[in-house]
Amino acid sequence: MLSNNPKLKQAIKDKARQLGFILAGVTSPDPPAHYNVFETWLERGHHGAMDYLASERNRIRRADPRQILPECQSILVLALPYSPHSEFKIQNSEPRIAAYALGGDYHEVIAPRLRQIVQFVEEQAGHPVPNRYYTDTGPILERELAQRAGLGWVGRNSMLINPRAGSTFLLAEILLGIELEPDDPFPTDHCGTCTRCLDACPTHCILPDRTLDARRCISYLTIENKGEIPEDLREPVGGWAFGCDICQQVCPWNRFSPPADPALEPSIPLPIPTDDLLLLSSEFNQRFKRSPVKRAKRRGYLRNLAVAVGNTGTEKDLPVLEQAAQDEEPLVREHAKWAMDKLIRRSGLQ
Repeated sequence: MLSNNPKLKQAIKDKARQLGFILAGVTSPDPPAHYNVFETWLERGHHGAMDYLASERNRIRRADPRQILPECQSILVLALPYSPHSEFKIQNSEPRIAAYALGGDYHEVIAPRLRQIVQFVEEQAGHPVPNRYYTDTGPILERELAQRAGLGWVGRNSMLINPRAGSTFLLAEILLGIELEPDDPFPTDHCGTCTRCLDACPTHCILPDRTLDARRCISYLTIENKGEIPEDLREPVGGWAFGCDICQQVCPWNRFSPPADPALEPSIPLPIPTDDLLLLSSEFNQRFKRSPVKRAKRRGYLRNLAVAVGNTGTEKDLPVLEQAAQDEEPLVREHAKWAMDKLIRRSGLQ
């Protein structure tokens, strides 16, 4: 029996690094010590319309990983980098997409690698090992688990930050029915007195307890939000057509961000062409078939792009906006008309 063998744990970490994960740590399946922060966040409605987060089943599972996998004895937490340095230098003066979404769909990239690690564990153990694995898909408090596994600390902007890798990486977890010695939790908070993320956030969505009011977060507004973007938040959205990087752009720890994993290198060119406002459903589906952007669906993406063009465009963009204002989707029409009015006022054409 190889369980709780230090050499096995190191072999698993080595395998993870061979597969491109820059950080790897092990923690126990004990209940999260700060689960009450999550409950308070829900009670205050800071999850917005993400009702799945508040379901009783998901809350029970987040409160105790063993509710997901009763045989769980260890949790392996991993990080895969997506940081494209050049894109972080682009100013928010034209329509753009968050850095993590410029490459392929990370779910499709990470899941096969997690399967390979599980297969490796079973080969080393010599028997099947109960397991579950996730990357942004499971009912777990992954940043707390990552801190507990020694990967970093939860920063003021709610992101997990590592002193050697910044925060531009994606987390993944494997729950394993095999005992591995837990790593020491990450011991210190290196945010210090820095408030750059709070000062830079245009919608002031970052809360004092290191959570976010999702209802005001640009990433939520442009991805998870399926309805209108509130009018008072449209101008603060700036040029973001999908997601937002502002709190990471200003974080001094991201000067240490490593290069992106090759499978996540940018494939979507920037700036986004205004003509994207005229994409048909078939064209949108084809262009973003293997991109995280598909999560917003066509109507959400065009809604976002209309707002971004209204905030960053010029009168030369009015003809495209006029066409978008005739779109079959009411959501697109309404936001395109708002953008037209904004451009007309800004250009002094009224």
